[in-house]
Amino acid sequence: MSSGNSKLREVGRIFFKLGCTAFGGPAAHIAILEEEIVRKRQWMTHEHFLDLIGITNLIPGPNSTEIAMHCGHERAGWKGLFLAGIGFIVPAFLITLVFAWAYALYGQVPNAEPFIYGIRSAVLAVIAAAILKLAPKAAKTRELTALGLAVLIASLLGVNEITALLGAGLFGTFYFRVTAPARKNRLGVYLPLPLLFLKFLKVGALLYGGGYVLFAYLDAELVRGGWITRSLLVDAIAVGQFTPGPLLSSAAFIGYQIHGFTGALLATLGVFLPSFLFVLCLNPLIPKMRESPLLADLLDCVNVAAVAVMASVLVKMGQTVFQNWRACVIAALAFTAVFLFKKANSAWLVLGGALAGYLLSLL
Repeated sequence: MSSGNSKLREVGRIFFKLGCTAFGGPAAHIAILEEEIVRKRQWMTHEHFLDLIGITNLIPGPNSTEIAMHCGHERAGWKGLFLAGIGFIVPAFLITLVFAWAYALYGQVPNAEPFIYGIRSAVLAVIAAAILKLAPKAAKTRELTALGLAVLIASLLGVNEITALLGAGLFGTFYFRVTAPARKNRLGVYLPLPLLFLKFLKVGALLYGGGYVLFAYLDAELVRGGWITRSLLVDAIAVGQFTPGPLLSSAAFIGYQIHGFTGALLATLGVFLPSFLFVLCLNPLIPKMRESPLLADLLDCVNVAAVAVMASVLVKMGQTVFQNWRACVIAALAFTAVFLFKKANSAWLVLGGALAGYLLSLL
C-alpha cells in the first residue's frame, strides 16, 4: 500500500471516529482535535494548530468542522481535506436523520436532558485542558497576554465573539507594527428543492461564529420567512446539540421535515459546501502568512483572542452547568480524569459524562 493511500485511510478512520464521538459543541470539538491530532499523533505543532483556529474564526462556516478539514489537508493533501470533512459530518448527518424521521412520525424529540447536562459537565474539563495547553503558545509575550485578557473580559461582558476577535486582530496588528517595526520576521410550507439548497448555502457562506450563532441565522432565513416554525427550529437545534459532530447537522433535521431525505441531503450539502471551498483555498496560504511580519502579527493577535474566547465559553458553560449536584459530581470526576490521567481519551470521557448524567438522573 502506498504512503498516500495509507495516510488517506488513517484520515478517514480517525475523522469518522471523531464524527461518531465528538459531543459537546465547537469548543469541545477543538479540544478533542487538539488532543487527537496535535498531542497524540503530532501531525502539526501547537503553534500551527493555533494558526488554524485563528484563521477559521475569521472566515464563515462551522469553525470546528473547518479545523477538521485543515487537519485532513495537513496529513493527506486536498483528498485528506475532503475525507476529513466528510468523515466528520456524515455520522452526525445519519444520526440526525434518524431523529428527523422519528420527529416526522411522532411529532417530538426524545428527552435527552440527562445526557446533555452529563455531556456539558464532562466537556468543561476537556475544554479547560485544551486551554491550558494552547494558552502558553498563544500568550507568548506580555502584550499578547494583555490582549487575550482584554478579549476574555470583553467576551464575558457580552461583546460579540467575532467583534472581539476582529477587534483584537486589527488593534493588535496596528500596535505591534507601530511599536516594533524593526522586529525580525517570525514563523413548514412547501419550499422548492433548489431554493432549499440555496437557503442553506447562504447560511453556510455567511455564518460567522460557527454553531453558536446558527439559531439566529436560521431564524432569520427560515422562520421569519415562513418556511418553518420556531418550535421546529428549537427542536432541530436540540437534536444538533445532543448528537455528535457539528451542530450544523441540524440542517439535515430541518431539510427532512421540509422535503424528506432529499431535503435533508440538499440542506446538508448546502450548509457545508462553502466550508470545503474556503479551507481548500485558504490552507496553502497559512504558511505564507507566517512569513509576512504584518500577517504574522495578525495571526498572533487572533490566536490569543481565540483562546480567550474559548476561556469565555468555558466560564459561560460553567454558569449554565453548575445548577445541580449531579452536574457538579460529573464535572469533578471529569476534571480528575483529565488532569490526573493525562492519557485519558476525551471522546470517551464525554460519552462517559453522558452515561453518568443518565444514571444519576435515576436517583
